[in-house]
Amino acid sequence: MNESNLKTHQIWQRLERGRQAKAASGGYVGYGSPAFGQKTVNGELVEDPQEQKVIELIRRHHKSGKSLQQVADWLNDNGYRTKRGQNWRRISVKRVLDRLYGKNP
Repeated sequence: MNESNLKTHQIWQRLERGRQAKAASGGYVGYGSPAFGQKTVNGELVEDPQEQKVIELIRRHHKSGKSLQQVADWLNDNGYRTKRGQNWRRISVKRVLDRLYGKNP
């Protein structure tokens, strides 16, 4: 490994250790956008009240027996959008439910 690559590798390792330490203390390390229902404030992950309301709607509609697609259709018909402003799809609803019930980290 030449000197330039070695320095780059050392910097990368130092940054990665810092990210791991921040994550271990509950901080948000910035890999992608936060999950639906969360946002960052001053580098910390916090609940997004508006998105938390949508999560509760998703939970209630799914518990009532609606399919994932029916929940997505209801959200779209009532003007709710995903974090990125897109229409809901059944996979988006599934991911919210999986996180809610602990099936995904």
